Amino acid sequence: MDIQKLSIAYIRQGLMVTVALALVVFLIMQVKYLDLLTPVIVSVVFSLVMCVSVALIWRRVAQSAADSLPTFFTAVSGFRLLLALAVMFVYYLVDTQNSMLSFFMVFIAFYFAMLAHHTIFFARINNR
Repeated sequence: MDIQKLSIAYIRQGLMVTVALALVVFLIMQVKYLDLLTPVIVSVVFSLVMCVSVALIWRRVAQSAADSLPTFFTAVSGFRLLLALAVMFVYYLVDTQNSMLSFFMVFIAFYFAMLAHHTIFFARINNR
């Protein structure tokens, strides 16, 4: 198993999922005349930062201490959730237009897409 290629594939797939979801949200923005630009930007940045950081940390853990991968997956899940809660809390504090519900809906769609990508990718890797 080539860990370097797998980590690059994880980043590439995460980028494709994020871009596809952003395009869907942009289409919804055009059809429904909604202002979702800030939620999309925040969600895309969150998704890409998490995707790249998970891939790089996974590569390092898989190369140096493969027996620690279960701990890594548990830590990533907890950290992703806490970071998502922190992002939503900061947006709540900064929000002045009472658009928290629209932000939450967009952000949670990106969060679940990222979670599904992570789960499917690593389930396939570990079942080889």
